[in-house]
Amino acid sequence: MHDLAQTFLLVYAGLFPIVNPIGSAPIFLTLTRGISREGRAVLSRMIAINGLLLILGSIFIGTYILTFLGISLPVVQVGGGMVLIAAGWTLLRREDEEDSGPAENKPCSESDYRRQAFYPLTLPLTVGPGSISVAITLGANRPEGAQWAPAVLGGMLIGSVAVAISIYLSFRSAERLANVLGDAAMNVFIRLSSFMLVCLGVQIVWNGAKALIRELQS
Repeated sequence: MHDLAQTFLLVYAGLFPIVNPIGSAPIFLTLTRGISREGRAVLSRMIAINGLLLILGSIFIGTYILTFLGISLPVVQVGGGMVLIAAGWTLLRREDEEDSGPAENKPCSESDYRRQAFYPLTLPLTVGPGSISVAITLGANRPEGAQWAPAVLGGMLIGSVAVAISIYLSFRSAERLANVLGDAAMNVFIRLSSFMLVCLGVQIVWNGAKALIRELQS
């Protein structure tokens, strides 16, 4: 029971701040503007499931996939961070264009949004390169001799499910949060979240670049 609780806390505490579902909720709301409440509920569930599969895949087989392909974790950080920077910059530009242009009613097709449930709504905006690299690291640093212990496996599974539930609840409540904050405060929140997304991407690129530089110097 001690190993189960310890592993659960390690996974949840390590992934939740990086996934940051509460901070990502305004971005989710922006990208699903015009979709019905029922459609957002379906999308929230799909993103949570996709995120869970990504996290579990990264924890349990991420290291083996990278080794098979000959890709190092710093390279994943650099490449993924650049994708995150591009996504955050696109969101900032979208807000600027919407503010400067005339107001238009742009009907949204829920089938189109469902096709986007994995990319970009899950990857990279929810479970991005930072989350994947942390999940791979957690999987690679399992205690020796306890990799397949039921308590360790159970803790990792429960921790990952808890993160997915947090994603679902945060995204499911995004519209309610917007109604409480109001348009002006929500606009500020969205811009700050988009900017932080760019900053997070830069930080991930920098972390990967430093690791690559250290490899060159060694």
